[in-house]
Amino acid sequence: MGYFTFELQEKVNTLMLPLMALIGLAFAVGVDSYVSRPVKRIMLMITVAVLTLIIDNCVANWLGTVWDPAYVTLATALSVYSYIVRPAMIVLFIYIILDSPNRRLFWIPVGLNAAVYLTAFWRPWTFFVAQDGLFYRGPLGYTAYWVSFALLFSLLVIVLVQFRKIKGVERLIPVANVAVAALGAWMDSRCHTTGTITFTEVATVFCCVFFYIWLHLQYVREHEQALVAEQRIQIMMSQIQPHFLYNTLTTIQTLCLENPKKAAAITENFATYLRQNIDSLNEANLIPFRKELDHTLVYANIEMERFPNIHLDYEIEDEDFLLPALTVQPMVENAIRHGIRGIPKGQIDIITNLLPDCHEIIIRDNGKGFSTSEASETEGSHIGIQNVRKRLQKLCGGTLTIESSKGNGTQVIIHIPRGKERL
Repeated sequence: MGYFTFELQEKVNTLMLPLMALIGLAFAVGVDSYVSRPVKRIMLMITVAVLTLIIDNCVANWLGTVWDPAYVTLATALSVYSYIVRPAMIVLFIYIILDSPNRRLFWIPVGLNAAVYLTAFWRPWTFFVAQDGLFYRGPLGYTAYWVSFALLFSLLVIVLVQFRKIKGVERLIPVANVAVAALGAWMDSRCHTTGTITFTEVATVFCCVFFYIWLHLQYVREHEQALVAEQRIQIMMSQIQPHFLYNTLTTIQTLCLENPKKAAAITENFATYLRQNIDSLNEANLIPFRKELDHTLVYANIEMERFPNIHLDYEIEDEDFLLPALTVQPMVENAIRHGIRGIPKGQIDIITNLLPDCHEIIIRDNGKGFSTSEASETEGSHIGIQNVRKRLQKLCGGTLTIESSKGNGTQVIIHIPRGKERL
């Protein structure tokens, strides 16, 4: 009795880790907001399939301890089920990666494999279970292994093609998964285990877990890229304000009658401004400061033509660094719209300094200013300040601070750490 208890406890301990991994995987897939419903269904189907294989093997082992010739058909059915389900699980993984009608073709070898192993109920071509309970492999007994190896290779090729842009160690995860799964199947083909769980089942459990983790990383990356693209569109659209478009076009219309040459010059500046804003949609990386300054000056020249009372100067001591697109121009636009446009002599200064640990950009105006206690509310009303601050932090570790007081103008200070501005 003590031996039986010890043996049972050993089997339970052997099953505990893979079962807990499957439960954790099912829970993680169920609550993962990055994974679509179809993928969740497939992952849960794979989890259930692995669980049934473990149960299948446990029942087969139990039959070995209480063997009776009457159990031959049941033992045959358990083995047939195992050989049919293993290749099918690989196709389910392919369904997760490959979104194409052609993926249905992978069910053909799975169906042929199933047809081959179903013959075990009538013919010993694949295997047969003798009256004494021993398992004997037939001439087609390795069909499931060869089909599985072929499908694993197809899965590997599909993953490498679909995610060919992935570099580094992350690219090795699907390769390692396929290698581990193939190794488990090969070990089972070389030795008929009588353990609680087979090598293939152990390999499949942990391949499922690591494959899900790897897949989750891909979905997170795609989500972040979509957010970045959406943010760039929002930033670009926030800069092209309707009132600015209408007023600029009205100014050009008026100048066409009064001063055609000046109208042509403003039209050229306006076209450049629009083109540079649209180009910013494709600027996923940092750009040279000089390019951002040129774009800012194009915008300022249009506004200075419309409002002769404003003036812009710049003192550039440091320009050999990179920064996110549309960083300085929105600050100048805020200064004009909310600070100096309504005063007799509005002044904006753009200054850059090379500090020991960072590149410094100062955008200063002599406008109306605002109370620092109302800074959060004011920032919400200004164009893109929060977006600029977030992009500075995310893309180059930079900071943006605002100093202002009513009646004394506003000063925006941008710091970009040295050594990080070229990442």
